[in-house]
Amino acid sequence: MMITHHVIRRPLGLKKVLYSHCAYAIEGTQMKDKRSPSELEALWKEDDMADGQKVKAMVMIMRTNGCCWVKQGGCTMCGYREASLMNVTPDDLQKQLDQALSRYKDEPFVKMYTSGSFLDDNEVPPAVRDVYFDAFKGCKRLLFESRPEFITPDVVGGLPSNVTVALGLESSDPEVLRTSVHKGFTPEDIRRAGELLKENNIGVRTYLLLKPPFMTEQMAIEDAVRSARFADPFSDEISVNPLNVQRATYVERLWKRGEFRSPWIWSLIEVFRQLSGTVSARLMSSPSGGGAMRGVHNCGECDQRALEAIERFSYSQDVKDLDVTCKCIPKWEAYKRSETILGSPADLDRDFENELVLRM
Repeated sequence: MMITHHVIRRPLGLKKVLYSHCAYAIEGTQMKDKRSPSELEALWKEDDMADGQKVKAMVMIMRTNGCCWVKQGGCTMCGYREASLMNVTPDDLQKQLDQALSRYKDEPFVKMYTSGSFLDDNEVPPAVRDVYFDAFKGCKRLLFESRPEFITPDVVGGLPSNVTVALGLESSDPEVLRTSVHKGFTPEDIRRAGELLKENNIGVRTYLLLKPPFMTEQMAIEDAVRSARFADPFSDEISVNPLNVQRATYVERLWKRGEFRSPWIWSLIEVFRQLSGTVSARLMSSPSGGGAMRGVHNCGECDQRALEAIERFSYSQDVKDLDVTCKCIPKWEAYKRSETILGSPADLDRDFENELVLRM
């Protein structure tokens, strides 16, 4: 097991961790009654890759009945339950599709995200899925996410050829998934799903989480590298996602108490340096909240340059694009050593001014 027991149990015992997380998951739901189930949560355009070319992608965040795993407490870092509502009907989902189509300008890449799994019949019934598939049958790539339990031979056999399924592996360490992330499945479940998709010529994008809770910076780097090599055989793309502290999550509680710091951008760059040339899948990252205290960040002076380097590498796969430097690199290296010595992922760099900001 990669995480030492004293690090895992530092804030709370396991049962208490999961109980607190389940209770905390209830917070932040009072706004749901004010949001229409027939409207998308969000829609925007961004860049991504299709057929080896950089293209425009339309991204839609759907409102559904929510992730099935939330009923078991959900994942420690996930705040996407805010995009879910109760009693979303097929007619509501059709109206969300109509809203998306009104903004669709024939982008070759379309991403359809729910708060859980697009292949979960409770979120998106099969008949509705077919309508969505037909609506975007002309695009080159159609991406959505799913937990592995919904990826079965019957379901996969009915997927269009332009589909890419995103799998949230997060880590190849079973104990990390069980205790740090509370994911509700194992790495072998993801491997089975990924191999089934590849056998049916369906694209696979695998998500990894850089620095799950209770991990030091160095542990997080090593775990991400190991996890990418685990995922490589069944992945076309591996997206390394630095943990972004989302509201109303267990991770936010740790962060506010000073027991977690979002990863350094240097750590993400180091993961890519170690993996470059050793895996076949395209390596990529599009950090959420990059440069902010809740997201992946460095000293503040170099954050934008470092994030731009990661974006360039995500398209070029040229490790030279990661060549960026700053006077804070020695501080990052010292931070890693200090965490290792202390055996704790606590935010060692927090000062009084930051403390006031975090508690607001």
